[in-house]
Amino acid sequence: MKPNTVITISREYGSGGRIIGKKLADALQIPFYDNELITIAAEKSGISKEYFKDAESSSVGNLLFSLSNLSPVTSGNEIYGLPLNEKIYLVQSKVIKQLAEEGSCVIIGRCADYILQEFPNCTNVFIYADLKDRVNRAVEEYQLPHKNAESVVIKTDKKRASYYSYFTNQKWGRKENYDLMVNSSKIGIDNAVEIIKYYIELKENQYKE
Repeated sequence: MKPNTVITISREYGSGGRIIGKKLADALQIPFYDNELITIAAEKSGISKEYFKDAESSSVGNLLFSLSNLSPVTSGNEIYGLPLNEKIYLVQSKVIKQLAEEGSCVIIGRCADYILQEFPNCTNVFIYADLKDRVNRAVEEYQLPHKNAESVVIKTDKKRASYYSYFTNQKWGRKENYDLMVNSSKIGIDNAVEIIKYYIELKENQYKE
């Protein structure tokens, strides 16, 4: 694997995208960033981790409404006075770029595919799955009440799509935005990891020819 190989993983809620990313990072022996990214961004900005944690799964409208009255956090002139949701995105973007420049890694969500679109050696993956499987995972692994699970799964994806569209002006889950799209319902978590590894290997070998 080339140095500074970065894999971004966007995922439908309940598709297993996060665990696929973690297993992939372990298999490749490279850093994995999900909640870890939140901690770094919060430390750099002085903004509470809770706002970073909720950003991607909150609708843009709710973010603007709930955060608009908070005092600005000064972390460099470039973000002073911006709405807090935009500060959060800007800080996360800087952290994502810094991590990509430091070395190979796997990054989950947070528009990383868009943020690193000009970054060499970046592979963007989208993980999706059948709705029934996503609902089952939400119940069994995320401990959501069964009667509410399907509604939560659908609404969470809508919020992620809204967040992605707001900051990238692109459509979340659209094939043109990704190098590889994998249906985890059809092949399972471990095989999804193997497919991504194999794709990266083929991609890198092609550039050697």
